[in-house]
Amino acid sequence: MAVLGPAFGIVKILRSRKRGCFLLTLLCFAFFVFLVCDFLVYYVVIVQCRWPDIRTETQRGSKRTSASVLKAMFLSDTHLLGEIKGHWLDKLRREWQMERAFQTALWLLQPDIVFILGDIFDEGKWSSSQAWSEDVKRFQKMFRHPSDTELVAIVGNHDIGFHYEMTTYKLSRFDRVFNFTSEKLITRKGINFVLVNSVAREGDGCIICSTAEAKLIELSRKLNCSWKKHSNKECGDVEQLPASEPILLQHYPLYRRSDSDCTGEDSAPPEEKSIPFKEKYDVLSQEASRKLIWWFHPRLILSGHTHSACEVLHDGKIPEISIPSFSWRNRNNPSFIMGSITPTDYSLHKCFLPFENRVITIYCTAGALLLVLLLAHFRLLMPPFCFAQHLIIKHKEV
Repeated sequence: MAVLGPAFGIVKILRSRKRGCFLLTLLCFAFFVFLVCDFLVYYVVIVQCRWPDIRTETQRGSKRTSASVLKAMFLSDTHLLGEIKGHWLDKLRREWQMERAFQTALWLLQPDIVFILGDIFDEGKWSSSQAWSEDVKRFQKMFRHPSDTELVAIVGNHDIGFHYEMTTYKLSRFDRVFNFTSEKLITRKGINFVLVNSVAREGDGCIICSTAEAKLIELSRKLNCSWKKHSNKECGDVEQLPASEPILLQHYPLYRRSDSDCTGEDSAPPEEKSIPFKEKYDVLSQEASRKLIWWFHPRLILSGHTHSACEVLHDGKIPEISIPSFSWRNRNNPSFIMGSITPTDYSLHKCFLPFENRVITIYCTAGALLLVLLLAHFRLLMPPFCFAQHLIIKHKEV
């Protein structure tokens, strides 16, 4: 008996070590699954995206180099949750997804400029000053960017409210944070971008709407003078802009009846495509849409708002692309647009983010495997052979 005492202790220690090694292995496996699903998957997916090729003027024989190509990234409808409707788990999961996707895209793709086409926040239309400040801090952390990458935000209805909710105060606080001025024109590498406040295109003569329309008319005059469409007398005191047809950026799409003609895996679900759009709510009114096309003759229009992808042609020649939501909260397969742009040409490519259901499937599969291993290790799960043998014995006894 004296000999059995130390031997039994050694066996007990070995079993304890074996169990500890097993649990450590499971812990390492769980950490590896977390690392894959919440970090590495973004690199694996986004590294497959490439900037689209575009024929530069160098290829056509001039002296211009590829440095003249602007690499622009367009995304929309991030909808950062607020204190009213935002559940902490929903915030944690979806905002982590957007942060990792955005930071990975910046690191891998290194765009010159990033445009966010509205609805940055989900509750900007009714958030208090304190809640707004907290939401802005979260946004600045999630969408931080290096100094050589410019970020331009365009206002959406969830940022300042629909037309009947929009106030000068809400618009001003958005402007202070994002340096967004309604109806603004920015020029980068000779490319003109017109930024439009869609909410102010109501056409009812409200103060904000009237001011916005006056600014748009003035911008149109500047661009027309740059294209020499007006006489020298009319353009004598006008700032000269690059003679490049503008790209129109806004939150609401231009008027279309529905998404019935939209195609692609990230277009609206079949049951929603035939639902008619409401003017001034889902899309701009027909009048506001005609004015924007008439004033600016854009070569390209980019919009958001619907959370689904769509490509349409206006007047048979002006393409508009509606960009899907960037957040898992609004769709399973979010994406963004990569654009290689010059003053005379452009090429676009869509880059998908990891699908939420695939990430959930990996987590569920790994969780089920861990559970099976745990039950088997602690002999709480009877092996199939033993289970069958047990049934046969029971049957014979009967």
